[in-house]
Formats: sequence, structure tokens, C-alpha cells
Amino acid sequence: MTTAIEMEAPVSEIKKEKIIKANSCIEIENVTVSFKTSKGIYTAVKDISLRVNKGEIISLIGHSGCGKSTLMGTISGMVKPSNGSVYANNIIVNKPGPDRGIVFQNYSLLPWLSVYRNIYEAVDSAIKNKSAKEKKELVEKNLKMVNLWDHKDKLPGHLSGGMKQRVAIARAFAINPSILLLDEPFGALDALTKSNMHVELLKLWNLDNREKTIVMVTHDIEEAIFLSDRVVVMNNGPAATIKEIVDVPLPRPRNKKDIVHDETYMAIHDKLLNLLIDKFSIDDIQ
Repeated sequence: MTTAIEMEAPVSEIKKEKIIKANSCIEIENVTVSFKTSKGIYTAVKDISLRVNKGEIISLIGHSGCGKSTLMGTISGMVKPSNGSVYANNIIVNKPGPDRGIVFQNYSLLPWLSVYRNIYEAVDSAIKNKSAKEKKELVEKNLKMVNLWDHKDKLPGHLSGGMKQRVAIARAFAINPSILLLDEPFGALDALTKSNMHVELLKLWNLDNREKTIVMVTHDIEEAIFLSDRVVVMNNGPAATIKEIVDVPLPRPRNKKDIVHDETYMAIHDKLLNLLIDKFSIDDIQ
């Protein structure tokens, strides 16, 4: 005879799995990506599994060539896995879609269009169920959110690097994707501009009631800690895997001046530094 206790455990596990699936926004399941080259098959990442919850900010960090951007490409739909599957909002990813906005390091703005038109064209292409008036209001709202409304008629060539990046971020938010993918978006910026952009990004994320899920590729440990809920550290390629996932339990909102003196921040920083760097001085080099 089956007892009540024996029946309760599997039901509880099923319920738990349903809750996890409901909260999940991105599911990467045993993903391997290989490319054909003149020297044979090159495997960029191998057997990667990762779950990202709705509203989380996740950073992918590691040395150049460890497959961070390749893994990001599988989420965007621009890179097809050789094995395994990627799901976004419980739908298998096999091509790019408007539910996944992307911001690249090189801004990817159309140089012959004004700031306003760069955003409007993206909105017009991605959002079909709004009127022209509603689309214009959406463009205006997002340009004002990044403090660029007064520069709406300028061409990208007349903007600073930080302003171009704000346009790219405003464009990504304007199409209102549930997932925002950032591929080293602040890597080319000076330290002060980068710091300001971090705050601008979090402002937009907060205004969205933290509904948006963000995955970011970065080389910057401080950036990863300040922005993220978790940091995914990648092993060196080829055939890169996940080395370790480090939680960032720092309360939000975060103040840059304050958290650098926080014991938790310093412990996370040291841990990431040790995971990423083998040699710390000339004496370590043989």
C-alpha cells in the first residue's frame, strides 16, 4: 500500500519544478557550439547549462576567447548551437526576435540617420501593433530617459562615445524586449563615462520595475559586481565551460562609493580576481 508520505514527495518536486520554470526567463541546456575552420572543427563552448530568472542581471566574465560572446549569440538567436537547446520565455530560440534586444560595443547606429530616426526605425520595425503617434511617444520617452531629447536631431557622428551608447541603450529599451543582451557595451568608454552609464542602465531597469532580464558580457570585475545578481565565470577556450557561478548578494539600490568598502563586495572581488588571474606579480612569472 502506498502511504500519504510516499505520495507527497514527488508531487512536491513537480510543484517545485513548475515554480522554477515559471520564474525562468532563459534556459541554456547542454549547449555546445562548434565551427568549421580551415584547420578542422573548433569548439567554442561545450556542454553549457545555465538558468537565468526573470528580472535578473547576469554577467558573463572570462578571458578573451572563452566563448562569452558565442554564448550570448545563442541567446540572441544569431548563433545556432551544434548541440543542446536555448529557450527564451519558454520558447526555443532558433532566430533573433523582438523579445531580445541587443546592445553592442560598437553602438551599431546608422550614421546617416539622426538620433531620433535611429530609434524610431527600430521601434517601427519591431512593434507592429502601435500607431505612428504611439511610436513617436515611445521614442520621445526613451530619449528623455537617457537625457538625449535635446540631441534628437544630431547625427551619430556628432555625438561622444557615451552619448552614442546611450542612444543604443535607449533604442534597445524602446522596443521593450523582455531580455536585454549587452555585449561589452561600455568597454570602449573612459572610466567616468562608464560609471555614469552603469547608473543610467540601472535607472532604466528600475523604471521597468525590474521586469527586464539582462545578460551582459564584460571583462570588468568591478562592473560585473556593481550591476549583477550573479557572475558567471568562464573557463578558457577552446571548448570553454562554466568555471563557477558567483552570487552577488549586495542589496539594491547600490551606491558605487559605498559598496567598494563593503566586506561582501571585497570578498566577491577577491574571489573573482583569483578565479580569473593566475599570476599577480613579476615573481609569479617563471
